[in-house]
Amino acid sequence: MGAEARWLLIVIPDRAIVEFDRILRTLFVRPESRRQVPGGDLPEAEMSLAERRHAVGLMRVNHCGEVCAQALYQGQALTARQSEVRDALKQAGQEEVEHLAWAEHRIQELGGRTSYLNPLWYAGSLAIGLAAGACGERWNLGFLAETERQVEAHLEGHLSRLPEQDRKTRAIVGQMKADEARHADAAVSLGAAELPAPAKLLMRFAAKVMTRTAYYV
Repeated sequence: MGAEARWLLIVIPDRAIVEFDRILRTLFVRPESRRQVPGGDLPEAEMSLAERRHAVGLMRVNHCGEVCAQALYQGQALTARQSEVRDALKQAGQEEVEHLAWAEHRIQELGGRTSYLNPLWYAGSLAIGLAAGACGERWNLGFLAETERQVEAHLEGHLSRLPEQDRKTRAIVGQMKADEARHADAAVSLGAAELPAPAKLLMRFAAKVMTRTAYYV
């Protein structure tokens, strides 16, 4: 057995363990944020039961979206060929962990729960991420940029639907929206290709299925 083959036998199992550990941490371990939770020092607003449930539903959707983001970026980074692309994906993924932590924290404050279907969404998103990365660097970055643009628009919609007085939730969503825009700009600066219209429509359709389901389940 050559030296290269022996190296692969050592490295591949180690990498598989690391990636599997990342899956378990995303799905079953409470995430931690390096940054302070936006709006953490704001007072809790007076809300009706219906308003509180609505805020929980929207934040459950956002939490589910961040679970999907972790899987997407994991898959894309695994199949990326250039180190700068992998680094960009890992950086975006780290900030998405913070978003995950913020969303879960706010859901608990509001007395709600996260989606029961997170493992299913994670598996599907990981497969999509692997496929996107296999298409080449420009398309991989293009998928990242388009994902972030759609998430940014989705969060803008949530800001218009959240109770006006719920400043704590609105602060979290606002900071998430700003971060997503920055991730999209970073992907474009690295040479992201513009995805064809049918791909964008398919992404919007998949996102709509997820968001409508996660709001309730």
